[in-house]
Amino acid sequence: MQPIRYGMIGGGQGAFIGGVHRTAAAIAGNWSLVAGAFSSTPEKSRASGAEIGVASDRTYGSWAEMLERESALPADQRIEVVSIVTPNHMHAAPAIAAMEAGFDVIIDKPLAHSLEAAQAIADAATRTGRRIAVTHTYTGYPLVKQARDLVTSGKFGKVRRVAVKYTQDWLSRAADLEGNKQAAWRVDPAQSGDAGAFGDIGTHAANLVEFITGERITSICAELTMLPGRRIDDDGAALFRLSGGGKGTLTASQVCVGDINDLAISVYCDEAGLHWRQEEPNTMRIGYRDKPTEIWHAGANRAYLSPEILAIQRTPSGHPEGYLEAFANIYHAFGAQLRGGAAPASEPGYATMADTLAGMKFIAASLESSRLGAVWVNL
Repeated sequence: MQPIRYGMIGGGQGAFIGGVHRTAAAIAGNWSLVAGAFSSTPEKSRASGAEIGVASDRTYGSWAEMLERESALPADQRIEVVSIVTPNHMHAAPAIAAMEAGFDVIIDKPLAHSLEAAQAIADAATRTGRRIAVTHTYTGYPLVKQARDLVTSGKFGKVRRVAVKYTQDWLSRAADLEGNKQAAWRVDPAQSGDAGAFGDIGTHAANLVEFITGERITSICAELTMLPGRRIDDDGAALFRLSGGGKGTLTASQVCVGDINDLAISVYCDEAGLHWRQEEPNTMRIGYRDKPTEIWHAGANRAYLSPEILAIQRTPSGHPEGYLEAFANIYHAFGAQLRGGAAPASEPGYATMADTLAGMKFIAASLESSRLGAVWVNL
């Protein structure tokens, strides 16, 4: 398959997620980075392009320049997709402009800094007919996909309760904001949006709940808090209800001392409880009442896994795959669809516009619930 030519907006010197996207695209094997506007200043963008290895004549001073000049190139040379890896407040304008210029888009989560901006992106996708994917990384893990297959098949009965947590400690001290580019924009409502931890990692937790259960969160009762001196939440917890009648709890915090990156989920159904943890992503535990507990392992030679899941694994059992490979599965799935490949009707391999708009509604409802004193709010 001819690799998809893409251009990146953001992700230059000092950025974290841009490098993750580039590495994931390289692992996926069906993408080629040929252009970019890597920073908000032309000088830094060009310096970043040189470091990354993008040709100088296709390293641009702004995303507007990139879209204009790439559009003027012959169809077999210009970029086909724009990858947007900027802070949240800079998602909507380039995404909409890219689609209006005829390019598809892959964008880091959350979709935007506000529900209104997210809806504008969705409207542009509908208007232009362009395709868009959002990188909710953790749905790319093989055992997360296997968990979805098991739960949504009805094999375990109906979902009764879900417990999900995403806790970190990297913002637990005041000094953590000093000289830290990644922290600076995430705690700034002008760049991150009105939500902090609930927007940054709470959306991952909510997305994981909806992905594995195949149900939507319909209402939420949340309490969001912050350390003294902070302007947006860095800690919070919520009760939620699912469309199928189940209930759950969700915790998202970046100030839980001792937790590095602890994303964990338990899904309790009528006949079994399923448990997965991101820090140990290649094992999944399934507990029963009347028979022994099962431990499932990831791996390209685990015959009990679904064929679709075996197909996305790269290493034999015992050779762990992780975050970058999960990210790569998202890029590969979107790339394959752009080249005309068929996708399973129930799960295309990446977060769709409906999925990511649900995440934006989760943020808005959480903020409203907390503001009103932790009352129930419908999404």
